[in-house]
Amino acid sequence: MRIVIALGGNALLNPARKNSYPGYLQTVRTSCQGLANLAKKHELIITHGNGPQVGDIMLQQEKAKTLRLPLDVDVAETQGQIGYLLQQGLHNAWPKANVVCLLNQVLVDKNDSAFRHPSKPVGPFYTPRQAHELKGRYHLKKIGQQYRRVVPSPQPKEIIELGIISSLAKSHIVIACGGGGIPVVREKGIVKGVEAVIDKDLTACLLAKSLHADLLLILTDTEGVYLNYGTAKQKLLRQLKVREAQRLLQAGQFPDGSMGPKVRAAMDFAATGRQAVIAHLTDLAKAVNGKAGTSIK
Repeated sequence: MRIVIALGGNALLNPARKNSYPGYLQTVRTSCQGLANLAKKHELIITHGNGPQVGDIMLQQEKAKTLRLPLDVDVAETQGQIGYLLQQGLHNAWPKANVVCLLNQVLVDKNDSAFRHPSKPVGPFYTPRQAHELKGRYHLKKIGQQYRRVVPSPQPKEIIELGIISSLAKSHIVIACGGGGIPVVREKGIVKGVEAVIDKDLTACLLAKSLHADLLLILTDTEGVYLNYGTAKQKLLRQLKVREAQRLLQAGQFPDGSMGPKVRAAMDFAATGRQAVIAHLTDLAKAVNGKAGTSIK
């Protein structure tokens, strides 16, 4: 079976040691053992989020007041950072495995409405005074008493290196499309990076559909999709039909900033007649066997 696995950026953090590199490394190593065991039976293509990690890079640049790199370069940096740790972890968990990590680009439409309406918060928080000084350089949104930069989050249209990924997946564990992919546009035949962030779950869905995967597995830091999440009435949904998921999404059950993109990606993939599962990172094996998480089909 060919499986595309999307690892959440937050899920890779150690809850007890969130700002600790050793804690982060421990979570990655533990995850890689489960991934390696799965790879012994299935073709795996692994993608990952990068929200906390790209935020850390932007914060470092702000504090150091050094050269500020464009956002597409920051995304590329996290692909290398997280991809390296996953690649090393998988190799150590299964030394005989062929593991490869790719830096790769994802094409977006330069006319996507997201470029006119930036909405994705990234990077550090700013005081009102700092926000005033940055006015004109960034799009800023007030969050509580502080401000934060917001950037476009366009829809992924094409995975530039898809042919290479497809070829390698036949005999390798492939790590690709990290952080949703490096966002690029094509103008007059030339590809160039843009200041944007692509949702990693939507890119994972595009990757799974393009590779004709049998299963899309979205791993996060919750047990699955909940009804009334965060309330006394919350309930884990083990099975969801696409139509029911759409109804709940429209009813506001799955917010854009958390479960919404995951459910949309799962629905989109399930509409092809195949299965998508949203589950906790530690429930990897159970989720593949239908014994954990939320199945959407």
